[in-house]
Amino acid sequence: MNLFGMMETSGGAMQAERMRAEVVAANMANAETTHTATGGAYHRQHVVFAANQGDPEFATSLTTATGSMSTTDAGSTASLPALQAPLLPLDLNGTNSTAPGVHIAAVVEDTSPPLKRYDPGHPDAGSDGYVSYPDINPLTEMVDLMGATRAYGLNSSAVQAEKGMISSALEIAKS
Repeated sequence: MNLFGMMETSGGAMQAERMRAEVVAANMANAETTHTATGGAYHRQHVVFAANQGDPEFATSLTTATGSMSTTDAGSTASLPALQAPLLPLDLNGTNSTAPGVHIAAVVEDTSPPLKRYDPGHPDAGSDGYVSYPDINPLTEMVDLMGATRAYGLNSSAVQAEKGMISSALEIAKS
């Protein structure tokens, strides 16, 4: 990974978590929506994350290094052979590496059936007097929102730490 690869990785994760928070907010806002433009009750949305492809040289080095390790004696480090992988030069320009990370693969609709409540006076009530409401649990949505918020904050902290490291490296280079 190049010098700015961690920022790219954390930035991608922050973008994905922001989208996750927006989807959760939309779910909460539509928790009582009984009629949508497509007809029927609103369906809860889920964000699906997928991993970006990382640096193929790193994956090859990792496979080479871990392929020769023995797992029979996990308690003893004496049985582990020395790393055989060659050391690769540090690429500060970013020409040979792609930052691993995450992106949003899709936003999918929940397939669970809507909840039925008896309310014969509601405009969307069926002939039997039941209204279809989205199957959205506010507690589940709040937990998802808290998770997205914390993940966003942790990635933001990682970016700040990386900025500090770059500043320190520049100060060292000046002297």
